[in-house]
Amino acid sequence: MSTIIVIGGGIAGVSVGARLSHLGHVTLLEKEEALAYHASGRSAALFERQYGKPSTKALSRASDDYLRNANGGVLSPRGLMLAANETERDLFEADLVEMGMTRISGNEGRAHFPLLDPMKSPLVGYHEDAWDIDTDLLVQNSRVESCSKGGNLRVNAEGKRVTRRPQGLEVDLGDEGLKADLVVNAAGAWVDHIAHLAGVAPLGITPYRRSMARIPVPDGLDPSGWPMVFGAGEDWYAKPDAGALIVSPADEDPQPPMDAWADDMVLAEGLARFEAHMDYEVTRVIANWAGLRSFAPDRQLVLGPDPADASFIWMAGQGGYGFQTAPAASQLVADLVAGRAPEIDADVVAMLRPDRLR
Repeated sequence: MSTIIVIGGGIAGVSVGARLSHLGHVTLLEKEEALAYHASGRSAALFERQYGKPSTKALSRASDDYLRNANGGVLSPRGLMLAANETERDLFEADLVEMGMTRISGNEGRAHFPLLDPMKSPLVGYHEDAWDIDTDLLVQNSRVESCSKGGNLRVNAEGKRVTRRPQGLEVDLGDEGLKADLVVNAAGAWVDHIAHLAGVAPLGITPYRRSMARIPVPDGLDPSGWPMVFGAGEDWYAKPDAGALIVSPADEDPQPPMDAWADDMVLAEGLARFEAHMDYEVTRVIANWAGLRSFAPDRQLVLGPDPADASFIWMAGQGGYGFQTAPAASQLVADLVAGRAPEIDADVVAMLRPDRLR
């Protein structure tokens, strides 16, 4: 039986750890004090199969059944709406086609999302095939699956170096070394750093900041049944969350790997773009935060063994698609590690393997 170390305790790490636990003994290392601390704990948590690059859409479609049904499912209805003004018509028309939405009137849009101003935002698209993901439940389901197969979770455990020994790999934790046959790099914004520690060439994975503000809704309104709303070209979005709204400027500012925080001016600009389509003035922010969405240069996920070292496995570059692709992405990595034919089409697998970036 193989000994496998997974570095990173976000949805990438816990999901691939669960799949690989059927192939060998898995130890998952998370440098923070809890799972899903960074990007995975700061996600908008939407499942929408028409979102992202073609390879991302393929992973989302392949994840659909698992997200709906495994362990009772983790999805609940949300719906998705697109809102634009006349100056944004070209972007609106392109998004309408790309997202497979139906055009509705501004008044119909207001019926779905009561803060929308049909005079400010007369161009509206909608479809109901978008779902909230219970992200904590998905993480915990994966953790339980791995533990049921003898997997081991270590928090406050940071890999300092990955060294090749005659008998295999060794991950140095500072005060001890853990031996492994395979190391899976699922460290989110830190994946290129982990590659460097292992003597593996980095892939050019870049973290980008994404900021969020939680704002109240007017008294007497219950947003729980409202859809998520995107601006044309995704220059802002809003989503109901625990009786309030989270609003993002959909920012993508390159950042070094870090515990990210929101920029006040960026948030203010995003809230202004949101207000420009609403019959509502934001007078108070309940809370704000930011996370890092990490992308490969071609904005596709990076999944599978490194072409120069088959014992070093990439589970990286999820961007904003980590939760909705996790079931299929982790299964693909497990298939490649096991030498099985993946269920996903071969041309999609080629788009996702790290070989394409060498």
